[in-house]
Amino acid sequence: MTLPTPPRAILFDLDGTLADTAPDLAAAVNLLRAERGLAPTAYELLRPTASAGARGMIGAAFGLKPEDEGFVELRDGFFHNYQAAMAVHSTLFPGIVELLAGIEQAGLQWGIVTNKPSRFTDPLLPLIGLAHAACVVSGDTTAHAKPHPAPLLEAAGRLGLAPEQCWYVGDDLRDIQAGKAAAMKTIACGWGYCGPVEPQGWQADYLFDSPLELLVLMQHSLTGNTELAA
Repeated sequence: MTLPTPPRAILFDLDGTLADTAPDLAAAVNLLRAERGLAPTAYELLRPTASAGARGMIGAAFGLKPEDEGFVELRDGFFHNYQAAMAVHSTLFPGIVELLAGIEQAGLQWGIVTNKPSRFTDPLLPLIGLAHAACVVSGDTTAHAKPHPAPLLEAAGRLGLAPEQCWYVGDDLRDIQAGKAAAMKTIACGWGYCGPVEPQGWQADYLFDSPLELLVLMQHSLTGNTELAA
C-alpha cells in the first residue's frame, strides 16, 4: 500500500461514516407505515439505504421515488417523525472516538460534510458527541449537494486549506465521487451502510473496514513509516 501525502485535515460524511443513525431513521419511516396501518419494514432492508436519507428510506419502505405521486407527503411526514426522535438509538461507530482523538492529538483538524439538511445536522451533532467538529457543511449549506464537489470545497475553504490537503471519508459512492472531483484523497468506509453498490468498485484511494485502520494510515503518513507500503 502506497502512503499518501499527509493530510492537514480529514473530512467525514456523517450518516454511516461517523454515526450509526440507521435505527432512528428506520424508526421514523416505520412510524409512517404504522400510521397507515401497515406492518413495519424489516430493519435489514432499511439499513443499507440509510445514507440516502428520506429518498432511501421511503424508497425501501414504500417503493416510491422522489418523482412519484405521494412521495412529498411521505417525505414531510418522515422529516417530522425523525426530527422528533433523531438521537434515541443513534451512536458513533466503534473506533470513531479513538480516530477523532488521534486526529486531534496529531494536530490536525477534522470536519463533517453531509447531505443531511442543517435542520437535522445542527441539533444532532451535540446529542451524539460531535459538536467539536472544526467545520460542518450540510446538504443545504451550498447550492449543490454531493456528489458535486461544492460542499467539500466549502469545507476546505472554511478550514483555510487547499482541497489537496484534505482527505474525505464516506460510505456512499457519491462521497467518493465528490472527493475525487474536489481533488481530495478518498477513503471508502466498509463499516458503513454502503448502499446497493459494493465499495470495492468505487475507485476510492483506500477502502477500510474499521476506523482504526484509517487512524493507522494517517499516523504512518505523518511519520513517513513505510511499513504499509507493501
